[in-house]
Amino acid sequence: MKNYFLTLLITISFVSVTQAQSILNYEIKSAIDFYQYNKLQKADLNKLTESDIMGSPYLNSNFINGSVFTVQKQQFVDIPLRYNIFNDDLEYKTTDNQILALATPEILEKAVFGTTQLVYLSYIQSNKTNKGYFVMLEEGKASLYAKPVVDFKDKVEPGPYRDPEPAKFVRKADEYFIKTGNEPAVSVSTKKDLIAAFRDNQDKIESFISKNKIKTNKSDDLKEVMKYYNSL
Repeated sequence: MKNYFLTLLITISFVSVTQAQSILNYEIKSAIDFYQYNKLQKADLNKLTESDIMGSPYLNSNFINGSVFTVQKQQFVDIPLRYNIFNDDLEYKTTDNQILALATPEILEKAVFGTTQLVYLSYIQSNKTNKGYFVMLEEGKASLYAKPVVDFKDKVEPGPYRDPEPAKFVRKADEYFIKTGNEPAVSVSTKKDLIAAFRDNQDKIESFISKNKIKTNKSDDLKEVMKYYNSL
């Protein structure tokens, strides 16, 4: 029993030290440093974001103070952030209330604001490789991401037997992606896609999906698959 508690104490101590070291690996920088560090561009505030358009192109319309972590292991703190889904831009507000977008998203390791952790990844969809922002849902040897989607519908002019409709942003269902190792993230819109994403344990994943009646359009179901795979 004494050996058990000693082992537990050592394990807890190791985890605490590891977490502290992970935080200390980043050089803490201020928001002012962030503005000076980055190449800046104006956010795309054209007709698609005017106030007379219904709906919102944002994950959250309000700016939320957060941190930007870079691949150079720098953490810029207290930056007002929001994600423009339609433009696929990480926007931030400067001290003089300019709204800018991160011009070089390749420097981003992650952006954390509120309950959102945003990353910038290569991904494959419809046999094409692209890059874009994703919301982190589950992290491990295989990681699960959501790709929020917003469509823009132009205004409808009045006509015979047709009422006018204003231009609007329409939030669609999130798309889900899985990334393993250094490979680009892949879309998992079907069970076949989901099974194919795990090349080394496809039989076990297929059995788990069938047994637990997993649906690929439900994030909680996909999280359970990820937890199972990462435990193997």
